[in-house]
Amino acid sequence: MILCAGESLIDMVPEGASYRPMPGGAVYNTAIALGRMGAPSGYLWPISRDGFGEMLLPPLTGAGVDISLCPRSDRLTTLAFVTLTGGEARYAFYDEGSAGRMLRPEDLPEIPETVTALFIGGISLVPDPCGAAIEALVARCRPRMPVMIDPNIRPFFIADEAAYRARLERLLGMADLVKLSGDDLEWLAPGASTDEAAAAILGKGPRVIFQTGGARGARAHWSGETLAASAVSVKVADTIGAGDTFNAGVLAALARQGALTRAGIGQLTAGTILDALTLGTRAAAITVSRPGADPPWAHELTALPA
Repeated sequence: MILCAGESLIDMVPEGASYRPMPGGAVYNTAIALGRMGAPSGYLWPISRDGFGEMLLPPLTGAGVDISLCPRSDRLTTLAFVTLTGGEARYAFYDEGSAGRMLRPEDLPEIPETVTALFIGGISLVPDPCGAAIEALVARCRPRMPVMIDPNIRPFFIADEAAYRARLERLLGMADLVKLSGDDLEWLAPGASTDEAAAAILGKGPRVIFQTGGARGARAHWSGETLAASAVSVKVADTIGAGDTFNAGVLAALARQGALTRAGIGQLTAGTILDALTLGTRAAAITVSRPGADPPWAHELTALPA
């Protein structure tokens, strides 16, 4: 089972002159996308007992995601108000004292042997105590399972940039797989070319860096020649959840090929990585073709033209 540990929230999506609440959150979206693709997945994050928290549960259980590690909380659910500009999503977060943000390292449950890989990322890495909790979880799990991280960097959410950069430095050193957008690479290595920035991060220890580029498709930087997968041409509704779905496609493809193990991650081939890139881009194309974070089911990926 692939365990996704990180934020869930309610996206307040513009709808005319008002907003429509939609379950979301980077790591939450990835867990649901994995479940819909048929990959065994679990989710770890506190879920509020408020009305918004109750909205978060059905999409998880409906996708077959194991939520047995999710504690319930009387704190409020994080809200993210979305602004769409040309289909691109920008966010304003209401998160202070929320159910997820107050997760502490000592609150972490024992991770069962059925968990074989860990995915982390998003705004849950930024503030404490939840950022410290995720870092502690990675340190505990990485000796026996591969770890994938997508920091999904939101500069406006970062109150202490030095502390966050230091945490990312530690987490990137513990990760096997890293997903970064062009904006993420620019933030991590200002002024460096994409290849220079990727090479520097690979030098910290990860096996593969998956770089997404929207309509430009995706690339994989690793010890071999850089690999690329073209984007699937679709009419874009919005980009909410696109990167999260891409992550799920990558993980699902690697799991399907038996590569998502501590031994397998050290023996990745160009073909295995290219398959992961391809499934990630195909899955993301379906998500951007419809409003909100609505990742595809396995049958929809089969029906998508090559």
